[in-house]
Amino acid sequence: MIVLAMITVAFTFSFMGTVLAQSSSTVVPPQGYASWSNPEGIIKGSENIPRISLASFARNIVETTGISAFIKDAREMVTPAGEKTTVFGWQELLMIIVGFVIIYLGAAKGFEPLLLIPIGFGTVFVNIPFGGMGDAPHGFLNIIYEAGVGNEFFPLIIFMGIGALTDFGPLIANPKTALLGAAAQFGVFGTLFGITAFNLIPGFNFTMKEACSVAIIGGADGPTTIYIAAKLAPHLLATVAVAAYSYMALVPVIQPPIMRALTTPAERKIRMKQLRHVSKVEKMLFPISVFVLSILLIPSASPLIGCLMFGNFIREIGVVERLSKTLQNELLNIVSIFLSLGVGSQMTPEKFLNPASLSIVFMGLLAFAIATASGIIVAKIMNLFLKEKINPLIGSAGVSAVPMAARVSNRVGLEEDPSNFLIMHAMGPNVAGVIGTAIAAGVMIAVYGG
Repeated sequence: MIVLAMITVAFTFSFMGTVLAQSSSTVVPPQGYASWSNPEGIIKGSENIPRISLASFARNIVETTGISAFIKDAREMVTPAGEKTTVFGWQELLMIIVGFVIIYLGAAKGFEPLLLIPIGFGTVFVNIPFGGMGDAPHGFLNIIYEAGVGNEFFPLIIFMGIGALTDFGPLIANPKTALLGAAAQFGVFGTLFGITAFNLIPGFNFTMKEACSVAIIGGADGPTTIYIAAKLAPHLLATVAVAAYSYMALVPVIQPPIMRALTTPAERKIRMKQLRHVSKVEKMLFPISVFVLSILLIPSASPLIGCLMFGNFIREIGVVERLSKTLQNELLNIVSIFLSLGVGSQMTPEKFLNPASLSIVFMGLLAFAIATASGIIVAKIMNLFLKEKINPLIGSAGVSAVPMAARVSNRVGLEEDPSNFLIMHAMGPNVAGVIGTAIAAGVMIAVYGG
């Protein structure tokens, strides 16, 4: 009864408001308002909405389907280089197919699913006709991109999470493996000069800032790539970010052939001595020491290294377990989802289907291959002088793809000797590669960021 009474009161006030509004209205359309006696009239409140016939309604429905857009759509867009280009509907369809291929690689093949699945969906989302998810300023994906991908916000949070997940014990126990992480930077700086050779080809004109943003892909570190591109060449951020994350995900495909080609079966069977125990004090002092050195020697790299070491310090100190777990789990997962969606949102036809972007993807692959090979070759050179030999396979882990590169080194070693576990030894150069790539980025920013 109470509910019935409330409904009756509400209906009464609503009816009174309608009557009063109609009596106070002074503008009545010529056709009058629609009613049972005037079905051709205009619905109140729709005076400024054009009337559409049934045929026009059906035509509009057909023209706003995805099928129609893929066949007939053509829009003027601007490439990352600032040149005008026409994007056709079939190109958007092609990018959607690429997005689903990326999803397949992550979901079915297991290639970094935490990265590739959201990147793939971001690619599909942004290329949906009439979806507007990537449109400025209110598109869902545009908001994500502007909030944290196109600046240093998400990359630095990711570095905190990586630091909280990382055990620097293997590097501390065997410091010489840091040379393998440094060796991987040959791929970065070697490609830096190789990219300038593209300027000899008509239609290509890379500046040194753009070359730095492309070369850093060789470090296989997505957050660092985004960070340096945002600083030096924001217009290339989309292309280099997607290339970096793609190569990170394809580490198990790209690295093994290079590793097998540069090592002999006997080298792949080398057994390394078990690592010494690293004390708690050493693990606590290490992040502080590295951070202080970065401030003193390469301050431009301090934001990246500082966030990495901050995350690692709260992991090792043991008195802020809640913060450490938050960085390792909830915060890292949330930011990774947004970062990956934001990266995928940049995979649009005008940014990728052009020669300059395709050359960036190719040079990024070259940088990654050189970085992998450099770590292996330096390990082989070190063995000429060391009494306790290093398995050259761990040299490939000098790239920053943590811990996937270390797992790949271990997997290739197990293929040769099922009882030879290299995972902990490979973690040394792997985490050193993270620091090395951050230092390389700092050097580039210091030199060309002015």
